[in-house]
Amino acid sequence: MTLALLSALLLLSVGGCGKDEVSHYQADQYPRKLSDWGLIKQQGNSLSVHPDTVVYALNTALFSDYAQKLRTVYIPQGQAATYHPVDTFDFPTGSIITKTFFYPVNADQIVLNDASWSGDPRDIDTREYRLVETRLLVKQLDGWDALPYVWSGDDAYLTLTGDLQQFALGAGETLNYLVPSKNQCASCHATNHTDGKLLPIGPKARHLNRPHPVSGLNQLERWQHNGQLQQAVLPFPANAALDDADAGLAHRARSYLDINCGHCHNPNGAADTSGLLLDYADYPSDKMGFCKPPIAAGSGSGGRLYSIVPGHADQSILSFRLGTTKPAAMMPELGRALTHAEGVKLINEWIDSLSGECI
Repeated sequence: MTLALLSALLLLSVGGCGKDEVSHYQADQYPRKLSDWGLIKQQGNSLSVHPDTVVYALNTALFSDYAQKLRTVYIPQGQAATYHPVDTFDFPTGSIITKTFFYPVNADQIVLNDASWSGDPRDIDTREYRLVETRLLVKQLDGWDALPYVWSGDDAYLTLTGDLQQFALGAGETLNYLVPSKNQCASCHATNHTDGKLLPIGPKARHLNRPHPVSGLNQLERWQHNGQLQQAVLPFPANAALDDADAGLAHRARSYLDINCGHCHNPNGAADTSGLLLDYADYPSDKMGFCKPPIAAGSGSGGRLYSIVPGHADQSILSFRLGTTKPAAMMPELGRALTHAEGVKLINEWIDSLSGECI
């Protein structure tokens, strides 16, 4: 089977919203129901996406209290995103990015810490998964706009003020899950704190350079082949997956910090005043936290003296802030109430492997 035929079949099969057109609304006309966009719908016990959207995944994803995430992007027909080797791709007006958060549940609706979802939207059976929210990033003429939709019944509804939901985790534990408000979305997506404009975080070459979750074809090559990505330049950079045993420890750690922290901790981000840069770029070691004292961490330092103490994760502020769930100290500040045990383990192993001494 040729690549072109396989790609065409995949575009038709990973979906099911029928022949209805995807709708694009102006900022003063956003619909109350998610289904009105035509992008994602619940049909019976299944979740389907429009065949003109593209399902995608990231090498390493932002941790969000172990929620599973279905990511899609819609690009108006006949148009394409413009490639950039480092920054977010430039998408045409009318593009819509969605991210649907959901959890596997048992018969008693207890949330399960189970990452076995295949990545195929057709495998999301709403009797086995609890849909929580779908976030939209809509590209208008003046830039991106963020919209949170909260699932209730067989549809999701626009909830600009956000929501707080409680999920039973078993053994009497409860997860207080925060659906961010429209304004809170900007705290992460305004990656350039100077201009304050929102940008998608995931659609960058280094995050997307991986096999498609369903077809196994390289995502960037597929976008390029289907005319959805223009001006691509080889070789494509690639971050590492969290659990990729073949990737180096430092590469996996830097990749994890990049997606989880780099949207704020970059030279233009909201955390630029901290002097700590965690996006995946070449910086002097002190800028990356090596033997770097905090500028204004306060109680967030946990009594530790440096962001990273080589060879000593237990003495490092970075490890402390990733591991704690105290609101005044934890990082990231929004988007989690739980500790990402696997992510903290990775960062601790990386720091413990480093050599050097803080004097």
